[in-house]
Amino acid sequence: MSSVDTAILTAEETAAFRAQCRAFLEAHATGASGHDQRHEDRGAAMMEGARAFQQKLAEAGLAGLMYPTDVGGAGLSRAHDRIWREEYAAFPDMTSELTISHGMCLPVLNDFGTPEQKEQFLADNISGKKVWCQLFSEPGAGSDVASLQTKAERDGDEWIINGQKVWTTLAHLSDYGVVLARTNPDAPKHAGISMFIVDMRDPSVEIRAIHQIDGGKHFNEVFFTDTRVPASWLLGELNNGWNQATAMLMYERVAIGTGSSSGVTHPNADRLIEHARRTGQISDPVVRQHLMQMYMEETTKSLVSMRTRAEMKAGRAPGPGGSLGKLHGAKIARMMRNLINEVLGADVMAWESGDKVEQWSKSIVGSFAANIAGGTDEIQLNIIGDRVLGLPREPAVDRDVSFKDLKVGTVR
Repeated sequence: MSSVDTAILTAEETAAFRAQCRAFLEAHATGASGHDQRHEDRGAAMMEGARAFQQKLAEAGLAGLMYPTDVGGAGLSRAHDRIWREEYAAFPDMTSELTISHGMCLPVLNDFGTPEQKEQFLADNISGKKVWCQLFSEPGAGSDVASLQTKAERDGDEWIINGQKVWTTLAHLSDYGVVLARTNPDAPKHAGISMFIVDMRDPSVEIRAIHQIDGGKHFNEVFFTDTRVPASWLLGELNNGWNQATAMLMYERVAIGTGSSSGVTHPNADRLIEHARRTGQISDPVVRQHLMQMYMEETTKSLVSMRTRAEMKAGRAPGPGGSLGKLHGAKIARMMRNLINEVLGADVMAWESGDKVEQWSKSIVGSFAANIAGGTDEIQLNIIGDRVLGLPREPAVDRDVSFKDLKVGTVR
């Protein structure tokens, strides 16, 4: 991050930067970023809008606010980042499809990448010219990612990767990926893993879309067949991939749990309250009670997010507390399903393409991913219990056993 990330802005500097952010957002954060085309491809149209918005952001000197200018960032401070997030909260989120690329891959590249890797990859990532995805989960390694079977073998100046990943968000729209692969099967399962950069456009990488119940295709299966990557694309230390993956997952939960904005926000409650007012349901005491519960839950999530951001502002890497925000988000998704049905009634079950209620209906069926993506609710509860509350860990009888001697995942 920038060496001036602890800078304190004067009142004049704060006002000037806030005005700059607001002027940019008023001109470009129009909300027209492909959201209305989610029934065709949940990612493609939105990604096109996100990349266009991000490139305008880079041209205005507002992209990658805390990253150094020599890698394509703005070289500004955490104070600038806070102001941007506060202003952005009042506008439509234009870059939701870049959450993984910017919220997870970018900080991991910055934390563990070599100077050469940063010079090669960071600027295009920050500007949105290139998009990144994360390749962790496998058919036999979901919640227990350390059981992964994708392997990487050294061959001269290259690594050869073979294996399968699944649930890879936006792989079909990504240029590069960060992949976990096993590099030492003789070591215990957590110890023999490494992290690599891969070219998602390589012909040896096969991407198969997973078609979803909401009509979109946001997740993918990815197959690596003798995929060769340069030895210089090892990201971080050899066989230290689990520690790096843990850091990336912490960034993921912060990105999912805190979003792109700052301050106290309650967007879902606001939308439903507005609809209830239009239809006269706002006077129904039961509906009012449920809307207020949603309002309070989103407010609480915002406060948790603000605390997480404050910890990062103090210079601490994201910790297990990020799971609190992630868990709040999943709870809000469950509440939303019930509330939408309650407020909109049978319309969300019977609609035709183009109806205003269509997106409400699709948000219901798409919301189930919130309880799984980025780690299931059960995983978040385990993390909170273990690492936040200090409760005893569950027994791990395989911790010191060589991976090759284990029957894990899809091994029989």
